[in-house]
Amino acid sequence: MAKNLTTRGEDYSKWYNELVVKADLAENSGVRGCMVIKPYGFAIWEKMQAELDRMFKETGHQNAYFPLFIPKSYFSKEASHVDGFAKECAVVTHYRLKNAEDGSGIVVDPDAKLEEELIVRPTSETIIWDTYRKWIQSYRDLPLLINQWANVVRWEMRTRLFLRTAEFLWQEGHTAHATEREAIAEAEQMMNVYAEFVENYMAVPVLKGTKTESERFAGALETYCIEALMQDGKALQAGTSHFLGQNFAKAFDVKFATKEGSQDYVWATSWGVSTRLMGALIMTHSDDNGLVLPPKLAPDQVVIVPIYKNEEQFNAVSEVAVDLMKSLRKEGIRVKFDNRDTHKPGWKFNEYELKGVPVRIAIGPKDVEKGTVELARRDTLSKEFVPVENVVGQVKGLMEDIQKNLYNKAIQHRRDNTRSVETYEEFKEIIKTKGGFVLAHWDGTPETEERIKNETKATIRCIPIEGEIASGNCMVTGNPSKRRVVFAKAY
Repeated sequence: MAKNLTTRGEDYSKWYNELVVKADLAENSGVRGCMVIKPYGFAIWEKMQAELDRMFKETGHQNAYFPLFIPKSYFSKEASHVDGFAKECAVVTHYRLKNAEDGSGIVVDPDAKLEEELIVRPTSETIIWDTYRKWIQSYRDLPLLINQWANVVRWEMRTRLFLRTAEFLWQEGHTAHATEREAIAEAEQMMNVYAEFVENYMAVPVLKGTKTESERFAGALETYCIEALMQDGKALQAGTSHFLGQNFAKAFDVKFATKEGSQDYVWATSWGVSTRLMGALIMTHSDDNGLVLPPKLAPDQVVIVPIYKNEEQFNAVSEVAVDLMKSLRKEGIRVKFDNRDTHKPGWKFNEYELKGVPVRIAIGPKDVEKGTVELARRDTLSKEFVPVENVVGQVKGLMEDIQKNLYNKAIQHRRDNTRSVETYEEFKEIIKTKGGFVLAHWDGTPETEERIKNETKATIRCIPIEGEIASGNCMVTGNPSKRRVVFAKAY
């Protein structure tokens, strides 16, 4: 299999687009702006989904499902929310098609107009809060901790596979609480759950923080986020968690009887991650040879490739390979034995390198004689010969080593590309020539934030929750600043 990938140095964007297609992750569909996630790409997403779902349930959440369609009137009830999504909404106006009278094909039946238009969900706060009004009467019904796995539509004209598509897959959590303190604790907890998943499973280091007012989710009082740095020096928002206050409860009249017998509005959160995480995974670890996957999320952690010239050799090699596969599987390792006779070993080596399989084992007739196999690591591209009896222990160790190595490599990249600046001139030069995370003082005003964005295309990715808090002066205006914030160009 010839890879012929554009290199990251030549054109990072083109490299990414080619890799997604050539590694069999996804492709553009017949619907403009929408993607087809192929089986290999979906297998990675399923691994992500399974781990996140486990983590949600361990923190007390349950899954439910709400309608894809939302009555237009629901969006009118929370003004800032509708402002945030109005330009991205797909609208259903009719419910029937018919054959054209002139025989030219199918047309929309003008007599089948909906009394009220339906919005294809861009997010589910409105339909969910209308439902919660029926579910919540008393403090005994709280907290209500619900998550749904779903698809959403946000009409995008400029799309890129996984990173920005008109339809994408995600999960969205929506919770209701008796007190403000509990709701804020929930929003912070889910930010930490996301950070734990992204760092421990995706091997992607993140910065935790809050968004500025202009970058907050529509209708939120506070947005917590995790931000990752890609290899090209651009940031990617990997997950968000929102404290919604009582805005949606008031808009949809969701009240509860308190312990004291009075009526009060509930306090709300929402939180979500999407298939955009696939983009983060690809862009953090992959190289000019193809995809590089952390073992915890790889559909196949090990692939065994037989090398042979005739049936006799194939049988001898296969016997060793099958025994090895069984032994590895007993240890919970996901193994594929590629015994297809339609492709030569070299073609298979290329294929699995492109697809990012963490460990490749090659076994030939000489290996059978010597009682060894060749082990190849995808992350370092190093190879070694290992006695068959040591393979299981070696591979188990490699799973941990590769996972740690990918994280350490990514965090070193972030360290090398995080800089503090004092002046606006220095800031503009770094954003223009180097990219990465830039820590700088900002005076806290939306006017200064907007000016920086317009002049440099860099945005405030987050106000960090961790790290040193030292006051200073805004790099642009010279006005007082409470602490440095994180700027970057972003996806």
